[in-house]
Amino acid sequence: MQQTSAAASARLSRRGRGRSIAMRLKNDWLLYALLLPVLTWYLIFCYAPMGGLVLAFKKYSVRLGIWGSPWVGLANFEKMFRDRDLMRALRNTVIFGLGGIAVSMPCEIGLALMLNELRMKRVRKLVQTTVTFPHFISWVVLSGIMINLFSSTGVFSYIVQGLGFSYRNPLTATSGYRWFIWISAVWKEVGWGSIIYLAAITGINPDMYEAAELDGASRLQQMRHVTLPAIRGTICIMLILAVGQLLTNGRFDQIFNTYSSPVYAVADTMDTYIFRESFTTGGMNFGYSTAIGVVKSVFGLMMIVTANRIVTATGEQGLL
Repeated sequence: MQQTSAAASARLSRRGRGRSIAMRLKNDWLLYALLLPVLTWYLIFCYAPMGGLVLAFKKYSVRLGIWGSPWVGLANFEKMFRDRDLMRALRNTVIFGLGGIAVSMPCEIGLALMLNELRMKRVRKLVQTTVTFPHFISWVVLSGIMINLFSSTGVFSYIVQGLGFSYRNPLTATSGYRWFIWISAVWKEVGWGSIIYLAAITGINPDMYEAAELDGASRLQQMRHVTLPAIRGTICIMLILAVGQLLTNGRFDQIFNTYSSPVYAVADTMDTYIFRESFTTGGMNFGYSTAIGVVKSVFGLMMIVTANRIVTATGEQGLL
């Protein structure tokens, strides 16, 4: 008898949930319709291509296609861990990623704090618009501008040499190329990256600043003891996301359009290496490059989970 009543209750519960979902779809159908293009985009460009991951276990042939190409098992993965050029690219990718986090995040947070402290609204809007605008310029365009400015025959070369000093091209100097990438990336993205921190700052309760001011805290002390602790959760979230993208740090366009053979040792990353393996070196080695991409994704997932656990262990709210 009890089992019969429990089964009946479960059926009623499922029926109630079904009605609830149908009611939500009926009442909010317009919102779900707005979400449909985004879901369609993800299905077509993010989930459907996952079928191509089988190439990591095949030797790709243009004539046979993806599904007709012969299986090679784990041969591509074995080759990957023996490839010295790939290990060098992995090391450079990690250095670029960690250096980018160390350089860009403090600049973005500092810019957000500075914009928050500006009391003249027109000046604040002008500064924010000015520093955010480079984000919307393609790296292809910016790389051409930078080459014309900083190359051995560029504008800065003539200025420095005209002043009687020797000029060293940062685009071909192994000691300066990484810093050139980090600094130029900050110049392009610092305004865009500061928007999230600025939004978090604007959400702080004004009463906290009033209480600190009544206690005699200066503007710098308010920034240190009120603003920064209040946005610490946002900083942790952004740090987790940055660590998760460590191996795919989004610098392919920037590096690909500025690097050259003299700086391969310090500039070649996993993305540029995959591009060469796929389209230049040997020609269409898609099985091998897909295997590298699979390993990148797995390590990226591991790093974002690890970073999330470290953050939650310190008492902050993570992503998961």
